Amino acid sequence: MNGLSDVRLTLHGPQLLEEREVYQRPSSPAGLSRWGLFWHRSRTRRVLLSMDDQQLRDIGLSRTMAQHEGCKPFWRS
Repeated sequence: MNGLSDVRLTLHGPQLLEEREVYQRPSSPAGLSRWGLFWHRSRTRRVLLSMDDQQLRDIGLSRTMAQHEGCKPFWRS
C-alpha cells in the first residue's frame, strides 16, 4: 500500500467497520448465525407438519399451506 491508502484507512477505518457490520448482519430471527437459522427453519417446519387442523386455524394456515411450507428443505427461505 502507498501512503495515501494508509491515510484513507486511518481516517475512514471506523466508518468502514461500521458499514461492514451493517451489511453482514444476518436477516434472520433474533440475529441467528447461518447454522442457527437452518436449525430454526428445520425445527419450526417439523412442528408445523405435526400441528392439527385446529392449531393451524389458530395461526391462520390451511393444511395445504402448512404442508407446502413444512416440506421445504431447511436451506430455502
